Amino acid sequence: MDLRAALAAHRLVAVVRGDDPEAALRTVLALADEGIELIEVSLSGTDALTVIERAREALGPGRPLGAGTVLTAEDAHAVHRAGADFAVTPGLGAGMSTARELGLPVLAGVMTPTEIIAARALGAEALKIFPAAQAGGPGYLKALRGPFPQEPFVPVGGVDEAAARAYLAAGATAVGIGSPLVGDAADGGSTAALRERARAFRTAIQEATA
Repeated sequence: MDLRAALAAHRLVAVVRGDDPEAALRTVLALADEGIELIEVSLSGTDALTVIERAREALGPGRPLGAGTVLTAEDAHAVHRAGADFAVTPGLGAGMSTARELGLPVLAGVMTPTEIIAARALGAEALKIFPAAQAGGPGYLKALRGPFPQEPFVPVGGVDEAAARAYLAAGATAVGIGSPLVGDAADGGSTAALRERARAFRTAIQEATA
């Protein structure tokens, strides 16, 4: 999978985590049905590996599916076995390096210029600014793009519709969106409301990148 190209094409990664595995699976499938092409299932959710396995089976081999919160080498092996196409990490460590060894592209969590340099040296395909809101929001992204104008940055954390537009205007390749998009759907909430939010976010992304 060419993760960098996929991020540039679709501009949005939906982050799914929840305490109800059945609801989390329904959430993944509803998002996919609404045209959200890049979906990440976080290992911090309950029975996330099973959710990834079942989502992989339901979506088929042609739909990208990511695994998030990949912290350890064991995590990387497990998500690879479960059928994930890419790994997302909150920082640099064994989860990232092992995922790369297994051939999984990595969206690696970074915060500082030093971490950006290290992540690229370790083979990260794209760079997740996390937590983006606490780091300084779109202004921080704009500042980072001074010394790193070509890096594929993906802000994650506290990204709502307005922030998504601002990050993309500031040069983000894509944005990662969790609770402002998913809401309580992954814990058993309404998938109808989820679908409405998915359509709204897709419209916002399209307008911001037109």
